[in-house]
Amino acid sequence: MRVLVTGGAGYVGSHMVARLLAAGHEVTVLDDLSTGHRDAVLPEARFVEGDIATDAAAILRDGIDAVCHFAAMSQIEESVRDPQRYFLGNTVKSLALLDAVLACSTLPAFVFSSTASVYGTPDTVPIDEDQPKRPQSPYGTTKLAIEHALAAYGAAYGLRWTALRYFNAAGAAPESGLGERHEPETHLIPIVLDVAAGERASVSIYGTDWPTPDGTCVRDYIHVRDLCDAHLAAFQYLEKGGVSGAFNLGTGTGKSVREVVDAVRRITEREVNVVEAPRRPGDPAILVAAVERARTVLGWSAERPGIDEIVADAWAWKLRAETR
Repeated sequence: MRVLVTGGAGYVGSHMVARLLAAGHEVTVLDDLSTGHRDAVLPEARFVEGDIATDAAAILRDGIDAVCHFAAMSQIEESVRDPQRYFLGNTVKSLALLDAVLACSTLPAFVFSSTASVYGTPDTVPIDEDQPKRPQSPYGTTKLAIEHALAAYGAAYGLRWTALRYFNAAGAAPESGLGERHEPETHLIPIVLDVAAGERASVSIYGTDWPTPDGTCVRDYIHVRDLCDAHLAAFQYLEKGGVSGAFNLGTGTGKSVREVVDAVRRITEREVNVVEAPRRPGDPAILVAAVERARTVLGWSAERPGIDEIVADAWAWKLRAETR
């Protein structure tokens, strides 16, 4: 299968490229390197530095069987400060990519990297795919807009698609030299690992009075390798004639902020300084995925649900990166 991976130099995208190559597929990566890293793209993949809005069409004309669309900006707080940039990058440019897909003589299958942010604060937990969509940031709104476009394009033009709603992607593939590199870093696990490594003085816990067992927020952390397996399952599902739709990707269980910090202390055998801070506005107490639809329809479920394995892989990658 010939696969175009947009955003393939980014965190999840680069892991997906490695997964596709290992499965024997031919991979082309399109990335503008605004947030991605050229050295994260394995040499076996063809790399094109460019913009999804202007440079995807030529690649698609060469013949592509499937598109895996990761290219996006994903910082929630930044999207609030600069919504114009997010609507342009995540919505307008993604629509241009879809136009290029529709121009293909044979429509490739389209797998979209979406987010649990489309739900906003859920009515019930765990969150199933049919819950109301009330995104609380421009980031979530831009992702939901493309989900709506995919549904409309599927109905009108026969596009085969899936939207995969990530919960909290984490972990690494240290043996491949792949891990999490964001600037700035906003994800909890790499921040706590930075503290363990002495690169940060402390990690802030935003609120210790949430209605959770230990008073800190609970999130569903999913290993990046499991995310990649889910994308591959989505391609195979569409190839077999599966009905287009959206799927949650998570483990179905959650870990609190304190539990993540404890896991880092356990795995690294180092101290982690914690600073208790006030709650952040808009933070839900618990975000955990209902994962039955992905299991029954895609035949996929997380094989690495333990927080210790996620932390251990991220730590191993960090140690290797520091010695290069």
